[in-house]
Amino acid sequence: MSLGAGSDFAELLEALRLLGESERRLVELRSVLVRAVTDQGGGMLAFLAPGVQVGLTAALADPTRADEDIVAGLASVVSDVNAEVGTLPFVRLQLMLAPAVEACRRLLAGPVPEPLLPGLRDTAVAASALAGRLAFETRDDAASRALYAEASREAGRLELPWRRAGVHMSHALVTLYSTQGIEPARLLVDEAVRAARSGASTLVRARAHALQAEIAARAGQQRQAQAALGLAWYDLEAAQDGDPAPTSFSPGHLRGFEGVCELYVGDPAAAHDRFAASAEALSAPREQVQRAIVTTDQALARIRLGEPREAAELLHECVAAASATGGRVPAIRLRRARRELRPWRREDFVADLDDHLMDVLGT
Repeated sequence: MSLGAGSDFAELLEALRLLGESERRLVELRSVLVRAVTDQGGGMLAFLAPGVQVGLTAALADPTRADEDIVAGLASVVSDVNAEVGTLPFVRLQLMLAPAVEACRRLLAGPVPEPLLPGLRDTAVAASALAGRLAFETRDDAASRALYAEASREAGRLELPWRRAGVHMSHALVTLYSTQGIEPARLLVDEAVRAARSGASTLVRARAHALQAEIAARAGQQRQAQAALGLAWYDLEAAQDGDPAPTSFSPGHLRGFEGVCELYVGDPAAAHDRFAASAEALSAPREQVQRAIVTTDQALARIRLGEPREAAELLHECVAAASATGGRVPAIRLRRARRELRPWRREDFVADLDDHLMDVLGT
């Protein structure tokens, strides 16, 4: 089976798009086919056109034979795997991506034609950063750190500061959840902000400032958090068509960051409203993991407002999302929210939530 660029399936999707089918339905159809292929043991080759498969085999044996189609094919694999985050288990995505990461390494180590290097290096950065995130989600922190270091090293060789900023931000988020304290994550976020300020993507700069605001709020620094949020909104409103990272950040994402800041150094009621607005905006299949995280934070706000029963109802919505992907961050947020419900542990609504957690997550 072949699902990648140049395949019959890709042509079918384009025909359906021209006939007026919605983007959401096309994403759902593609996810069904990807799941079917990977259920049968298919991996990276399913995302490569047959001609590219042959060319890649030859290029891995002799990198001088690499061409633009091979680089484009590898970039398509990384993009296709990234598009399935939130729809397939992280372990399966990791298996699909690993050959592309290794192919990029082997080609960069060999004498590929000089004009191909920028595109190949850009693909390697995207592949290694995504692999670092997937390794974190599957609880392999050592591999995650090594992959992020590789992505950062290759990004430093590109003249694209916004790409380097993106790697630092992704690394900062996994660091926040895999290490004690916030200082290591703060250092990475500060690096991301510095890189983003000299980069071409206003949206990446907005995201970097939003993440800087969250780190400040978690440290109890209300004034710094509000200042960083103001910069994030300024950047977001200044964004223009043609941004090199058009899907990297949105008002829905920023409302989620505003909610986190309110949760730590502001008003729980305001935090709840921000989270509700963010969750409603995060409706795409690719955004379901983020939606689960935001909804869990919304439940925390409900607890702090003295509404534990309503919080438990929200947490039921998050259990399924955490289970479907095996995501580590939603599971961490769920455990934290459950600890906040300990004063009501004898209530039926908490017992029902515990049963749901046990049945679905086995924890």
